[in-house]
Amino acid sequence: MFNKIIKLILAALVFAFAVYQFIESNIGNGILLVLLSGIFVFLYFKNELILLAFLRLRKQDFQGTKKWLDKIKNPEAALTKKQQGYYNYLHGLILSQTNMTKAEKYFRTAIRLGLSMKHDLAMAKLNLAGIAMSKRRKREAQMLIKEAKSLDKHNMLGDQIKMMKQQMKKF
Repeated sequence: MFNKIIKLILAALVFAFAVYQFIESNIGNGILLVLLSGIFVFLYFKNELILLAFLRLRKQDFQGTKKWLDKIKNPEAALTKKQQGYYNYLHGLILSQTNMTKAEKYFRTAIRLGLSMKHDLAMAKLNLAGIAMSKRRKREAQMLIKEAKSLDKHNMLGDQIKMMKQQMKKF
C-alpha cells in the first residue's frame, strides 16, 4: 500500500503527536496513538500485502495469492530486502505449478535476498532440488537436498526430503 519510507514517517508523526497528547494530560489518547504508531512500525517490517498473500497460500488459493502479490507494483521501493525475498519465494511457489524455469529464477532470487525463517529457506532449496532433478542435474540436486536437510532442524520437511532422495536413486 504505502512506500516503506512513508510508513516510518507516519509512525514518527503519530508518535510525536502521542507525546504531545501525554504533555497535554490526555493519557488515553496518547496510549492509543503510541499503539497506532506501533502498527506502522510493524507494517514496515511485515508488509501487509505479503501477509495477505500468505493467508491465501495457506488455503491453497494460488490465484488469490497471485492477486495480492500483483498489487505490489514496485517491490524494490515498497519492500525491505527480506520482504523482497518472500515476494520472490511466493512467486516461485505459484509458478512451480506451471512453469519450472521461471520458478527456478524466483527461488534463486529469494535465496540470494534471504528468507528469515530457516524452514522457508529449506523449502526453497528443496524446490530448487526438484527443479534440478527434472532438468537432469543430479549433482546440484544432491547438494541442494543436503543443504535443505541441514536447514530443517525440526524435521518439518523430513518426508519430502526422503521422497526426493528415493526419486534421485531412480535416475
